[in-house]
Amino acid sequence: MSDAPASVSKDFIRELIAADVAAQRNEGWVITRFPPEPNGYLHIGHAKSICLNFGLALENAPKSRCHLRFDDTNPVKEEVEYVHSIQEDVKWLGFDWGQNLFYASDYFEKLYGFAVQLIEKGLAYVDDQTLEQVRAHRGSLTQPGTPSPYRDRSVAENKDMFARMRAGEFREGERILRAKIDMASPNMNLRDPVIYRILHAHHHRTGDAWCIYPMYDYAHPLSDALEGITHSLCTLEFEHHRPLYEWLIDNVDGLPGKPYQREFARLNLTYTVMSKRKLLEMVKAGLVNGWDDPRMPTISGIRRRGYTPASVRVFCETIGLTKYPSLTELALLEHCVREDLNKHAQRVYGVLRPLKVVITNYPEGQVEEVELVNNPEDPEAGKRRVPLSRELYIERDDFMEHPVPDFHRLVPGGEVRLKYAFCIICHEVVKDAAGEVVELRCTYDDATRRGVKPVGRPKVKGTIHWVSAAQALDVQVRLYDKLFTEAQPDEAAGEEGSFTQFLNPASLEVVTAKLEPSVASASGGAHYQFERVGYFYTDPKDSRPGAPVFNRTVALKDGFAKGK
Repeated sequence: MSDAPASVSKDFIRELIAADVAAQRNEGWVITRFPPEPNGYLHIGHAKSICLNFGLALENAPKSRCHLRFDDTNPVKEEVEYVHSIQEDVKWLGFDWGQNLFYASDYFEKLYGFAVQLIEKGLAYVDDQTLEQVRAHRGSLTQPGTPSPYRDRSVAENKDMFARMRAGEFREGERILRAKIDMASPNMNLRDPVIYRILHAHHHRTGDAWCIYPMYDYAHPLSDALEGITHSLCTLEFEHHRPLYEWLIDNVDGLPGKPYQREFARLNLTYTVMSKRKLLEMVKAGLVNGWDDPRMPTISGIRRRGYTPASVRVFCETIGLTKYPSLTELALLEHCVREDLNKHAQRVYGVLRPLKVVITNYPEGQVEEVELVNNPEDPEAGKRRVPLSRELYIERDDFMEHPVPDFHRLVPGGEVRLKYAFCIICHEVVKDAAGEVVELRCTYDDATRRGVKPVGRPKVKGTIHWVSAAQALDVQVRLYDKLFTEAQPDEAAGEEGSFTQFLNPASLEVVTAKLEPSVASASGGAHYQFERVGYFYTDPKDSRPGAPVFNRTVALKDGFAKGK
């Protein structure tokens, strides 16, 4: 497990746990769990829960631990692929469960026994109604539910029926097991909830040993208790499920632990959706290129885009925990990523939309090397040398034939500094037959090398980057943008629309960029800052030796980004 953070701001969850530790509840132990269902890839919202649960274990060491438990109670939607991806995501974020890897399926026999125990207590019964009929008779917030005609079956009959359900005598949907609580409860979750259903489906761990499976709301609290979890931390949508959680803990005998549940607000992030179901919908429809598409909010997606584990952890700490729903700006996450990369990413020169520049008074055939700093934030990063010659490429946006006010880059007759080199003056603009600018012809002043001010001329306000044309590498660069055009696509769609209608058609642009030759040896999984352009990451799947593919992680937040 990663090292505990130096300091973590207090929140209501941490205050609650600190009080429990002070009162020596559970002998001062803090045992949390991260309990994903293996029915999809995790997203950035799950990162908040991962950082919370594993973070609490780190903060309360040594009398603490965090379990990774897969709540694998629905074999129809679960796959081994998801199990592996979830483990990879947790480790990538910097956490380790050690020996504490569990599955709800580990407890299937015990969970079955607990259900028999509830039947024997008169607290559960087999219902012949279908799930649709159960929902129809559930009632409403103002009307009580209608009791099942099978609610008063005898204990003996219920035990026999439940055993026959396990033996596979019934078809799917033909029988269910329900807890017997209160059909008039104001909490709909207590109106005799379904706790077992028949599924003739192959389970990725238990194979065909079972044809009945516990419902999540039944298996989850009892699994917590079996593992000795002390604090079951859930998002707010489970708040109304808490009475059922407590009812099961109170009414099942022989549990080794007695956890309690508390809720915090989930992460809602602008310009994305936080639903595995909706993310799966986009994957299956081919609207994105798989779960790890760098536009996706999945942990595998942001990892492939180039986000760092440290930046995600800082983001989760920054947003903190609240009891009330809120909307977090995507810009805050990007800020955390940018702050981390700024400290570590090597700088390189890269031109995304090249415009050729010919320095007419520079000797033909001459190539010199200019020394550049690899990272001004890291003195240990060293320096590198890049070639400079008569023909260069600059960013097309760094030239404007008819400049707008406050444009301080290259213009006809204007002067600009080539970063780490010298100043050039634009004398001629060359266009093709269609009127497109294809080349700039300039002169340079050798006396202005390395920041020396030009003599007898106005102060040069603009500095631009460049790449020597002859040595430039043609490299594929993927420019990723927001996945949606609306900050809240679900809300914008309303009840009748679909969130997919707000997918951003410009969320991916692929360009062939001109990069300095030092990146030729870049391997997959390396971070770079293209100076004045943004932060980029060599795609770990598609990069090949000598042929890196770059994903834009996040843009720079400076005057260049604003067109100044």
